[in-house]
Amino acid sequence: MIPQDPMILLSYLNTKLRDEYASLDLLCDDLQLDKTKIVQKLSAVDYRYDASLNRFV
Repeated sequence: MIPQDPMILLSYLNTKLRDEYASLDLLCDDLQLDKTKIVQKLSAVDYRYDASLNRFV
């Protein structure tokens, strides 16, 4: 289960991306998450995934 609050989700995902996964695709595949829903949820609070940084900014 991942956090539902967007700001906690942001922190959770960026930590996972920094420490464990080389890309958002790998994270979503491994954790069986819907990438589109994640991106939409964080977009709603003005964060976008930056593949070159491998994090939401």
